[in-house]
Amino acid sequence: MRRGCADCGARAGGRGPLHGRESRQFAVSAGTGLVPAAQCLYIEAMKQLIPFRKKRPVVSVVHLNGTISAAGHTGGLNDASTARQIEKAFSKGKPRAVALVINSPGGSPVQSSLIASRIRRLAEEKDIPVLAFVEDVAASGGYWLATAADEIWVDRSSIVGSIGVISAQFGLQDFIARHGIERRLYTAGKSKSMLDPFLPQKPADVKRLSTVLGQIHQAFIDQVRTRRAGRLSDDKDLFTGEFWVGAAGVERGLADGIGHLVPKLKERFGDKVKLVPYRRKRPLLGRIGAQIVRETLHGLEETAQFARFGV
Repeated sequence: MRRGCADCGARAGGRGPLHGRESRQFAVSAGTGLVPAAQCLYIEAMKQLIPFRKKRPVVSVVHLNGTISAAGHTGGLNDASTARQIEKAFSKGKPRAVALVINSPGGSPVQSSLIASRIRRLAEEKDIPVLAFVEDVAASGGYWLATAADEIWVDRSSIVGSIGVISAQFGLQDFIARHGIERRLYTAGKSKSMLDPFLPQKPADVKRLSTVLGQIHQAFIDQVRTRRAGRLSDDKDLFTGEFWVGAAGVERGLADGIGHLVPKLKERFGDKVKLVPYRRKRPLLGRIGAQIVRETLHGLEETAQFARFGV
């Protein structure tokens, strides 16, 4: 029976990597006396034993672009939409490091925390360092994502910071009254209609909301202080929601320096470093019908979020 190579599928005496005439010549010159199928295994084993043959170092590159939201639109970042991308980046190809390329003005604090926690969990389980590279902006929840990295690198014009929490809505009670619309609302529980946009604002509701925002803000502050321990400055505005550009962010310890993805990774891992990108896959038919409307609205919202930081 003529057996083929388990690696390349070529039959003995057939054509394939070092098979046929080439493989027989190699067998004679090497004196192995092996049949072609076995030669392939022999060669692969020898490759592993050659001391001067080094594999190119691999760095996985994860792109995290856009606003952070639990909504199901295809453009937003959330734990569900990034899970597969992040898991593959840490598990495929034995990477020497994982690089995060971040361009996000923020969004949901919970989704920011979930994504960052997943990155940290995998980094610690697999003992892989994580480096973040900020493009235009890593603000608010976007900066929360950046803190998942062991190092944060920015461009001279990158915006970082905005360590705060915001909640915004419209008051429409005068609008519906002007148009003769009567609001009918029925609840069980005195706080169920809290902050209803069609009812006049209540001081008690505002106080309660301030308490909730303060608790979320503290969680954000704890994340930054933990991940940037020993590197933050004593600037009194650090946790006020203020943001900074490039070197000013570095001075305050929000970033480790000015640096770009490719040159920094070549400096760290050598000129032959191989960058393997991991991006989220969007559904082929994801822009049909009502999805078009949702994506358009999301695009407007995202533009408004970025506009807050002048980008």
